[in-house]
Amino acid sequence: MDYVNAFWVGGVICALVQILMEKTKLLPGRIMVLLVCTGAFLGAIQIYEPFTEFAGAGASVPLLGFGNVLWKGVKEAIDEFGFIGIFMGGFKASAVGISAALVFGYLASIIFQPKMKK
Repeated sequence: MDYVNAFWVGGVICALVQILMEKTKLLPGRIMVLLVCTGAFLGAIQIYEPFTEFAGAGASVPLLGFGNVLWKGVKEAIDEFGFIGIFMGGFKASAVGISAALVFGYLASIIFQPKMKK
């Protein structure tokens, strides 16, 4: 049953993003920011955790999950350091993921040798 929920929820999220891309003038970058902010908002109102328990991997698609990770990091840093935690919490919580993306992106650029379009 969990696999069914994961595919169903992940498919609905992808379908909604596709509809946004086709029916609005929003650019992909803005839609990505919208997804990250949605993940952070769902975490802030404490809906994200029950949502991921229900949907499993389907709800933890990278951008929603990244937004939630940022929220968790900021919340923990505020609890520990006060106001300054707003600025450091997101970086601390997401540093490993961002570093991995940079390293693997760099390695892919070396392996596949991308060229600029003319």
